Amino acid sequence: MEVKLDGKRALVTGAGKGFGREIAKRIAECGAETFALSRTQEDLDSLKSEVPNINIINVDLQDWDKTREEVRKVGHIDLLVNNAGVICRIPFIDTPKEEIDRLYDVNVKAVFNVSQACPFAWFEYYLDSILFLFEVIAKRMIEKGKGGSIVNISSIASRTVLPGASAYCSTKGAVDNITRCMALELGPHNYGVFSIRVNSVNPTFVITNMTKGQEHTVSSILERTPMGRFPEIKDVVNAVVFLLSDESGMISGESLRVDGGVGVY
Repeated sequence: MEVKLDGKRALVTGAGKGFGREIAKRIAECGAETFALSRTQEDLDSLKSEVPNINIINVDLQDWDKTREEVRKVGHIDLLVNNAGVICRIPFIDTPKEEIDRLYDVNVKAVFNVSQACPFAWFEYYLDSILFLFEVIAKRMIEKGKGGSIVNISSIASRTVLPGASAYCSTKGAVDNITRCMALELGPHNYGVFSIRVNSVNPTFVITNMTKGQEHTVSSILERTPMGRFPEIKDVVNAVVFLLSDESGMISGESLRVDGGVGVY
């Protein structure tokens, strides 16, 4: 299936590496004007050299006010991918406050912040600051009256707990519930003339720079995977692009597992 996103404007967070980088590249290939956000300038520079027509935004999502300021500069957005995420593998009893704060700042609060700040063409809505990204972008969507599509990168860890990852698993459970709440509140039954769809993509373990070297820690997941292998980055990218596109026009509030079938257990 060939997906066309011509005439759309898209923002991808965590676009310097891994999922986000490949998602941003694919969206640009599909014809959308693409904005790639990352805290690492070096990653953005290499992405820009690889795909010259991509716009880059250097900001740390843990800086709430600066993130909101930079996102608002983008202008109208039709498509948003809240991809940025961090993980830590520390036993529950030893997880320090600093790590909990870091994971919630990036994995959860940044979803609120960016979504709220993004110019998704909408009137001033009463969203709380929990989804900063959602707030900024969704408001613009409503103001412009065109609607759009938001995809949050979650994980099977939202439903399948992993030992030594209690903080991470809890953030992904939050992302799934945020996704459903946003789909309910931003759907066309509230606004009539436009629709903002919100879905999540929930991959199993995928080998990226962030997860490389951790394969042994998830061997039990692979043993329970009917397809007998972990997905590749392209499998996640394909799911995201489908949910962004008009081909999924009646899909909202869903968590799409990309897990080789392990979710059947």
